[in-house]
Amino acid sequence: MNYVTKPIPSAKPPVDFVTRPWGSFKQYAFNQDTTVSLMSVLPGQRLSLQSHTGRAELWIVLDDGVIVQVGDTITTHRAGDEIWIPANEKHRLSGPPAGPGAQPVRVLEVAFGNWQQADITRYEDDFRRPAQGE
Repeated sequence: MNYVTKPIPSAKPPVDFVTRPWGSFKQYAFNQDTTVSLMSVLPGQRLSLQSHTGRAELWIVLDDGVIVQVGDTITTHRAGDEIWIPANEKHRLSGPPAGPGAQPVRVLEVAFGNWQQADITRYEDDFRRPAQGE
């Protein structure tokens, strides 16, 4: 089933950099219909390899050591990195390897489109959840 009910950008939307006398900020969505989530992943853990029909996602890395797969490419990221995940693209978020001193990592997700768990297709899942939906 296709869950597209709201516009989904095909490319990463422009990010405005705004300066003020006290400093600056980046504005990722200005009066747009988005869903924002703060994801935290434990060391040695990972989300399913998944895709979504109803949304594209912009991941903003908050902690060093985040591991991201988009398509067949796996990369390690540092705080401040931004990753664009188009609708229907396979992707996965992973924490750093487990071990002494390993800490959870966080990613801020800005989702564009219709955010709902029912639009998930899982290709691999460590927790044996269903291939479709929650």
